[in-house]
Amino acid sequence: MGNYIVKRILYAILTLMIVTTITFFLMYLVPGGPFLSEKAVSPATLAALKEKYGLDQPVPVQFKNYVVHLVQGDLGVSLKQRGRTVDQIISTKFPVSAKIGGISVALALAVGIPLGSIAALHRGKWTDKVISVVSTVGIAIPSFVIATLLVMLLAIRLKLLPTFGLTTPATYIMPVISLALYPTAYISRLMRSSMLDVLGQDYMRTARAKGLSPIVTLFKHALRNAILPVVTYLGPMLAYTLTGSFIIERIFVIPGLGNEFIKSITDRDYPLIMGTTIFLAFLLVSLNVIVDIFYKLIDPRIKYE
Repeated sequence: MGNYIVKRILYAILTLMIVTTITFFLMYLVPGGPFLSEKAVSPATLAALKEKYGLDQPVPVQFKNYVVHLVQGDLGVSLKQRGRTVDQIISTKFPVSAKIGGISVALALAVGIPLGSIAALHRGKWTDKVISVVSTVGIAIPSFVIATLLVMLLAIRLKLLPTFGLTTPATYIMPVISLALYPTAYISRLMRSSMLDVLGQDYMRTARAKGLSPIVTLFKHALRNAILPVVTYLGPMLAYTLTGSFIIERIFVIPGLGNEFIKSITDRDYPLIMGTTIFLAFLLVSLNVIVDIFYKLIDPRIKYE
């Protein structure tokens, strides 16, 4: 187990190095620059700005300097938000995105697991068919389409919910539903398939032969094994909620990290682009490692090599 964890950490470091390298050089291949949008910038001023931030140096030299500062924990200073470091921007904006994503993940697990279990227990009945149709629709429709439909229905026509910000509990409803619908539908499909497989096992038939109630059979014997595919999906689901929140934050004008990330790309704010990309990559890689370790705790039969 210890060797596996060390190996995964080394792979995680290698992944972050690759992400950093690819992102840095691709970023400089995009036409434009951070100061071209400034009004009435003279060539002398533009040259002075480039020299101040080290953008006048060759790209390989800039990459070397960036990596040196990155190893020291310095993500740089934003080129557009003057006086603010990338660390400060991430530390103030990410909690907003994490809160929305966390609520969405909790909702997806709380709704998707029971729905999948109910569909498996009532296989072929109308309950199963309704859940299957709803989950298929949830998987097929993108989150930004759901967000747009919710705004048109609940905010514009019915005027029930606000359309921007996170000032009241009501402002969380539409963003959370938009983010949670796809993982909820996917989890319900996973749970249904896995639960059907578990319910057909010999130990489940033995449990039913002993006279155990369906509820006890489900939660005590079936759920622990049937939930393993859902645990495996936790990593990609967290990735979906984090990256999916970028568009959702833009639609609902939420002051989160996703909004800053999109803005940094349009503004060519190179340090902020690099900082947010590396931070999100680190977060996702770390979460995947944690999920793999947690997988072992749920099912001790799994052997890591």
